[in-house]
Amino acid sequence: MSKVNIQWFPGHMHKAHKQILEVLPQVDIIIEVVDARIPYSSENPLIANIRTNTPCIKVLNKADLADPKITAEWITYLEKEQGIKALAISTLKTEQVHQITKLCQQMLPNKMAQDKQIRAMIMGIPNVGKSTIINILADRIIAKTGNEPAVTKNQQRIRLPSGIILLDTPGFLWPKIENADSGYRLAVTGAIKDTAIEYEDIAYYAAEYLIANYPDRLKKRYELAEVPETDHELMEAIAVRRGCLRAGGHFDIYKVSTILLNELRSGALGPLSIETPAMASVEKVAVAKLMAEQAENKIEKKKARKHKRRR
Repeated sequence: MSKVNIQWFPGHMHKAHKQILEVLPQVDIIIEVVDARIPYSSENPLIANIRTNTPCIKVLNKADLADPKITAEWITYLEKEQGIKALAISTLKTEQVHQITKLCQQMLPNKMAQDKQIRAMIMGIPNVGKSTIINILADRIIAKTGNEPAVTKNQQRIRLPSGIILLDTPGFLWPKIENADSGYRLAVTGAIKDTAIEYEDIAYYAAEYLIANYPDRLKKRYELAEVPETDHELMEAIAVRRGCLRAGGHFDIYKVSTILLNELRSGALGPLSIETPAMASVEKVAVAKLMAEQAENKIEKKKARKHKRRR
């Protein structure tokens, strides 16, 4: 399937980015919540750019929905970067969530030795479970939660029982998702509102990935004798199994798309990951090359405009 670039950057997300830049100098440690199924695609490059030397905990949330073998690979991969620790959790297990505050204390031994307050900033793109994590850490309902992306709209300071001051920030994406695959993965997991995309297009992307990487899951879930070779054939096979046929033998593509995406997101297909560190390494190089070319083109256009004005 041909891919299109998915973009979604509401005004409040631009505002959130500005607010974060203003308070970051006061922060001792960053807690970035990512989706364990797509740690690279759900990692905000704007955060990497503004973090500088501030220690960072990468929280791989929804680990119960991700492939545990691949999650282990991600933790090793992420911790290769200086000043970063990675932690896989599920908000269904509150003891795992509380490991976050313990890790904050371990990463800031000087603060603990001097009995000084730790100031932590928690960040994350929409719909990665950040608000649920905050409520568990605070041991009370502080942050509004919901399945819709971008529930949190303003910053708030929260004093945790551990004594840590937690600065909550609105979930925000970045102005332009350069990697088309990342855009699709964000949409597949529900980080981008379904109204901002072609729903069926996203389902076909998911189908293609599942055929290549989790064929046995598809066979089991949809009771298929054999897994079809193409995304379209898979969608048609699911339509037959789930009674999504219209008059004339055509299948209801929207209905099948809804079934596949809902079952993938809920974990009905079993724990699975939609990207690996190896994929991320390749895509990072491709994105860097693309951005360098775009920057070069911008310079050339600027030169051409100046030359035209002089004539």
